[in-house]
Amino acid sequence: MSEKKLLIIGLVWPEPTSSAAGTRMIQLVDAFLSDNYQITFACAASKSDFSFDFTGKNVLEHEIKLNDSSFNLFVKHLNPTLVLFDRFMIEEQYGWRVEQECPDALRILDTEDLHFLRNSREQSTKKNVQIDLFSDLAKREIASILRCDLSLIISEAEMKILTQQFKIDGSLLYYLPFLENEITPEIAADWIPFEQRADFAFIGNFLHEPNWNTVQMLKTRIWPSLRKKLPDVSLHIYGSYASQKVLQLENKNEKFFIKGRADDARETLAKHKILLAPIQFGAGVKGKFIDAMQVGTPSITTQIGAEAMKGELEWNGFVEDDLDIFTDKAIGLYRDKALWISAQHNGIQIINKRYNSLYFIEDFKIKIAELLLQLMAHRRNNFFGQILNHQAVQHTKYMSLWIEEKNKR
Repeated sequence: MSEKKLLIIGLVWPEPTSSAAGTRMIQLVDAFLSDNYQITFACAASKSDFSFDFTGKNVLEHEIKLNDSSFNLFVKHLNPTLVLFDRFMIEEQYGWRVEQECPDALRILDTEDLHFLRNSREQSTKKNVQIDLFSDLAKREIASILRCDLSLIISEAEMKILTQQFKIDGSLLYYLPFLENEITPEIAADWIPFEQRADFAFIGNFLHEPNWNTVQMLKTRIWPSLRKKLPDVSLHIYGSYASQKVLQLENKNEKFFIKGRADDARETLAKHKILLAPIQFGAGVKGKFIDAMQVGTPSITTQIGAEAMKGELEWNGFVEDDLDIFTDKAIGLYRDKALWISAQHNGIQIINKRYNSLYFIEDFKIKIAELLLQLMAHRRNNFFGQILNHQAVQHTKYMSLWIEEKNKR
């Protein structure tokens, strides 16, 4: 049997301590390693001090260049069975090169979340206009989905948008949420109890605009009311890449603390009583809530925050868009131990029934194996994808080649 080789092309080197996207990528790496793939992770970005160390993962690392034909030589020599693009911008940059040099490689797009959906919601919130999904960004992202053999979608709500509003064939999409370990009674028994926890918390990567907006909401709308009712309680804001505009929001007299990066998100959330996240826009599913549920920390968020995360189950706290009611719910949950424990139990149900990796990984492996066996037939059924892969409409390819020639001179 020939070797199974996977090439992952990263937008950045994964940082699981910085963002849910980094955690998601490592979960995918582990899933493919469990299926005996030889993995090469390639990236054009520079590494940071927080980039994941693949040393213990049996993953090869390779630095690549943007708009450079050296990638063609690299990918042709590697000859991967499967190529995974980390977000649509990476598929735009390298997809045509992969198709040119390795036409038989299965091409998979990991969307992380739908960027056009997040962007349209952000514009709608900031400009107070109706959401327009049919943007230029949507055209780019949808084109990328159509060019690939399969796209991994993390949210059921996004699956519905793609199939119903954009009429994308379901055979091109695969629902794959966060892949979490089950919360057993033994794990839950070790959680820090209600009496030993203190304060509210928020956590989020500040390179992500929805997180910055959420902290502004907490500072201006939520916390002034909350601290009047709970004067001895603090709010702790955690997050990587906090800029000066974030840091200057700290006010020790108001017990509003900016703590910066958390070395371990789950360990950090485990000591606090409630996660507050009045998220106003965004897409996908939110890793901060998964982290909170995994350590028994209830949360209060909005409909957008909880979107597609709980299905028909009860939230591990409250879902509330009215900010005045949001504040009242936070006070009630903070004071009421029975309510708090009930919310904690709801979080266990959500993780175990909707994110248990045992439910998803084997089916995912089967899906990949089936696609590899039927790749030609699968591609014949995706005629729009064939059109978009045709050289006559590949403007990104020719832009890249033009930049490469310009760089040479």
